[in-house]
Amino acid sequence: MTMSAGWYLRRLSRMGPREVVGRAGDAVRRRRWRSAPPDCPSVTGARFTAVLPAGTIAAIPPDAAKRLIAEADRLMDGHAEYFGVVRDDLTDPDWWCDPKTGRQAPSGYAFDVPYRNEDAVGDIKQIWEPSRHQYLTVLAAAYAITGNERYAERVAEHLRSWWAANPPLRGVHWISGIELGIRLLSWVWIRRLLDGWPGAADLFEDNPVALNQIWHHQRWLAAFPSRGSSANNHVIAEAAGQFAGACAFGWFPSSARWRAGALRSLERHLRNNTFDSGLNRELATEYHGLVLELGLAAVAEADAADVPVPASIRLVLLRMTDALAAIVDSRLRPPRQGDADDGHGLVVDGAGTDRWASLLATGDAVFGRLDWWPAVTGTDVRTPLLAALIRPYSDKGTAPAVTRPAGRPAHFADAGLTILRGPGEIWCRCDGGPHGFLSIAAHAHADALSVEVRHDGVDVLADPGTFCYHGQPEWRQYFRSTLGHNTLRLDGSDQSVSGGPFLWTRQARTRVLTADPSGAFDGGTARWCAEHDGYQRSVHRRRVELTAASQELRVLDEVHGPGRAVQLAFHLGPAIAADLADHGAVLTWTRDGEDRSAVLDLPGQLSWRAHRGESDPPLGWYSAGFGRKEPTTTLVGTGFADGAEGFTTVLRFRG
Repeated sequence: MTMSAGWYLRRLSRMGPREVVGRAGDAVRRRRWRSAPPDCPSVTGARFTAVLPAGTIAAIPPDAAKRLIAEADRLMDGHAEYFGVVRDDLTDPDWWCDPKTGRQAPSGYAFDVPYRNEDAVGDIKQIWEPSRHQYLTVLAAAYAITGNERYAERVAEHLRSWWAANPPLRGVHWISGIELGIRLLSWVWIRRLLDGWPGAADLFEDNPVALNQIWHHQRWLAAFPSRGSSANNHVIAEAAGQFAGACAFGWFPSSARWRAGALRSLERHLRNNTFDSGLNRELATEYHGLVLELGLAAVAEADAADVPVPASIRLVLLRMTDALAAIVDSRLRPPRQGDADDGHGLVVDGAGTDRWASLLATGDAVFGRLDWWPAVTGTDVRTPLLAALIRPYSDKGTAPAVTRPAGRPAHFADAGLTILRGPGEIWCRCDGGPHGFLSIAAHAHADALSVEVRHDGVDVLADPGTFCYHGQPEWRQYFRSTLGHNTLRLDGSDQSVSGGPFLWTRQARTRVLTADPSGAFDGGTARWCAEHDGYQRSVHRRRVELTAASQELRVLDEVHGPGRAVQLAFHLGPAIAADLADHGAVLTWTRDGEDRSAVLDLPGQLSWRAHRGESDPPLGWYSAGFGRKEPTTTLVGTGFADGAEGFTTVLRFRG
């Protein structure tokens, strides 16, 4: 995808004067570094001291260790999967090749590489992901657990290969700050987990090539932070990675300055990126997880190095953890809201480890669980590693007094997110929040007033997900579109106007009118109502009611304004089979060997049709993870809204 001149103008229009000046300074610096790249100062006597406390590895649960070692052995055999692409070349990876398209990224000065152009570079996510070196943290953890040196030797071989193939400022791996930040954090943990290996010092602190790479990563991150309208999860990864590097690899004359600057940035942007309720302002749930992982990893480095951390950082992470505990369903799955690209801050676990259970387990170890938190029964490797380094929240004399929720929150007013819960593990997310974060709302979808409904953790009315970012504009557009969500579209237009794959030029404004999520708990009815102005001449208002006694979810859509052509979409989860007849559908699925069912009564004023796996244009798809999609059933009703009456949809669960 090559960005047009029009895109650059639209992007510029979303920047403030300060951001424009900052980006102009970045451009000058890039030109200067092209002709005179900075040199790494000489380092003598460097030693790595940020080691794990004694007994940490022994505290790893045996089943979590078993999963990790199985994953490490798969990696040793060269097998991996990134974004739906299965690879068998990881014994000797080509760091610049995209296995999906077969294209080789061009070499040369990093800032000249057209990384958004798939025809020239390939799928940049496929190229970048292995070079985050999170598969190497898995191998290093396998060494720490088993003492088997073949894991450590493979890590060393791949790091030396990467460093040789990617000298500073050359090629695609020196373009994006989030990649440098996460990679630097991985290197810190690789060094820590390899500490018992005799070759660890020769690989890192006694290796001029490694020192040069570490120094240049930190120098780059200090010089080119994400700015202004781009200061979302990227800037958190940049600050966390640089802070971790400056704490654990504090061997350079600039280390103290880099550490202080990164800590200031981390503190400011963690606050800016997080609502007071604890939810991430991007309203993209996977980025809530990413930011929480990065924040916890940064605090671990601070405590390992005995670097004081502002109390506000721990407070934000505490609130984020409580918010996560509040919004997950009965199977510990959070909402599928906004963009998701399977990004992780720190990976030291094998396949089958539940990311969200792991975060809640770490939250329990660091902050202490509340009585209303859901039970976490799974195990992981990362929690005992982080908990060994992070001092418990109660131990910090500078920790502010904070009143944590006495009961499970269900309405997050600042984020506009409301969870309705009912009997039979009915879970319903109602979206009445801001369109997204910052002026470009990069990771937002045009999903105002959408609902997401699950029964015992199974997607019934599903959020279809994300699927892709670059290279497939028609699919990127579909998965972000209003039609791609469980809400109403007027005149074939999205509620918010896209100006590019990570840019919205007009954003719908939403307000919640009613939020009473507690009614269903006492056998009554939980209620929610909100509206948005995204269609300019008309207002879309939606009411949702969940009645406990009848296990019934009722959705009423109203259009206030001139008559408009209507499309009302309901996307069913991939496990749901649907039998559509006239204005109703019988939904069936299986959960834990038991047959389940529900009846969906659809508005009679609309003409209904089932769509499944259509590509021209896309409709009827579900993306379980980045780069993966599968056909699913989408029910679309078409008709006309004249303002005389609303459209009522009723979902009744049986049994």
